[in-house]
Amino acid sequence: MPRLRVDSSQVALPFSGLGVIALLVILAIGIVGTVMAQKAWPTLIGLLVGLYMLFAFRVARQWERVAVLRLGNYRGLRGPGWFHLIPVVETATTYVDQRVRVSSVSAESTLTRDTVPVNVDAAIFWLVWNAEKALLEVQNFEDAIALSAQTALRESIGRHSLAQMLSERETLGKELQKYLDEKTNPWGITVQSVEIRDVQIPPALQDAMSREAQADRERNARIILGEAETQISAKFAEASLVYRDNPVALHLRAMNMLYEAIKEKGSMVIVPSSAVETMGLGGMMGMASLKKQQE
Repeated sequence: MPRLRVDSSQVALPFSGLGVIALLVILAIGIVGTVMAQKAWPTLIGLLVGLYMLFAFRVARQWERVAVLRLGNYRGLRGPGWFHLIPVVETATTYVDQRVRVSSVSAESTLTRDTVPVNVDAAIFWLVWNAEKALLEVQNFEDAIALSAQTALRESIGRHSLAQMLSERETLGKELQKYLDEKTNPWGITVQSVEIRDVQIPPALQDAMSREAQADRERNARIILGEAETQISAKFAEASLVYRDNPVALHLRAMNMLYEAIKEKGSMVIVPSSAVETMGLGGMMGMASLKKQQE
């Protein structure tokens, strides 16, 4: 089954740190008044006023917005900073985080267009650009985004082949981003990007693809080797035409090959006598030896 993972919004607490501080300060003032007046009413008044401050003072951080409802009717957004609520009469909704957030969506064992089961993980980057719409137009915008992304991801997998899933992740992410952005804009939410993080295929299919790639590389190597042999044979054919009409050049080539064979120290080459007679190597070698002795 597909898995959804999203970050939840901060729920508005019935009091804030500022309200707690106000309660303690006013209660302390009431206690001091009770000690000085030797009567209990300053403490009682301080407690009542402090409780009012506790539930009336709220604080929203720089990136947060919260909607205020008065007897169930929408009265506007509050934040950032501190704001005031009338206890019982007014209530605050959840705090909406307007920073860029990321949701992770996973689709398991989803069939591609060529009926290959794959597991796909995607990351969705989105933000709330209109907190009023996000709170009033949709019940739970985080779940709505996650479920929409899940559905869009599965449909996109079914429209693409395995090769496209593996090689065109960026294109697939842009398609998902465009679809989700069109759907979430009426909610005051924009999807900035969708990134396909991982595409997993069954191990048996991985082995088959590996063998196929290895066979393809071996075939290419054999083709290249055959082309090299063809080119070499063509050059040999051209050389044979030159040597056919010029026996001296053929003899010189043979002598050069023999020289290349015996120039290494300690090497020995056995040459048939017929080859020596044909190339006239005996006389040439004798003349070379005589010249060396004279030097």
